Amino acid sequence: MSAQSVELYAESGLMDVESLPDWVIPPPGGFTADQFLDMRGLPRHTELIDGSLVFVSPQTVWHAWAIMHIVHELSRQAPPELEAVNEMTVRLSQRQAPEPDVSVIRAEVLDLDRTHFESEDVVLAVEAVSPDSVERDREIKPRRYAAAGIRHYWRMEKDGDRTVVYVYVLDPVDDAYHLTGIHHGTLKVAVPFEIEIDLNAIDRRGRGNARSRGRDEGEGAGEE
Repeated sequence: MSAQSVELYAESGLMDVESLPDWVIPPPGGFTADQFLDMRGLPRHTELIDGSLVFVSPQTVWHAWAIMHIVHELSRQAPPELEAVNEMTVRLSQRQAPEPDVSVIRAEVLDLDRTHFESEDVVLAVEAVSPDSVERDREIKPRRYAAAGIRHYWRMEKDGDRTVVYVYVLDPVDDAYHLTGIHHGTLKVAVPFEIEIDLNAIDRRGRGNARSRGRDEGEGAGEE
């Protein structure tokens, strides 16, 4: 709901603006990253993009499994100076504070009490595309990550029953990401460090659970 629609709704007498949290109605020009990071009571995984709050819809099981698998493998294979974290806010600039699904950060900045990272802390940002995030993950967020100088970006997508990863590297000449590979089955790259990830493991898990449900349903029908 936009600020204008909230105000119109309040004027109708159906909503008391005074009782709403401050973040419901943005200030002129939108919120700053500092204001966003100080907010309390926001829905989980809210992001700040171009000064506006972006709320996330419920995620699919594939999305959850993809994130868990990637963050586990990146943590396992990363050198000591790097670490993988999932769903942590990254302040990119004055009006940008998105939450990558997975980030690889410099281990030296890790602190168990941290609630966000800075763009210079991040070596790789990963997004798993959901139905409501297609435009953000394909167009908007990569441009914001590139402008902030994050050198590596991966975009994960579900293509039918297979997981596909699009790998991008930042070109310092034009400060834009360039596609270096489209990976099915196995993701194998040499930067930001030597990585080999079995993408089929995500898909096998989904198919295995589907078969298990099918057997359970069949056995239940036979018992009637």
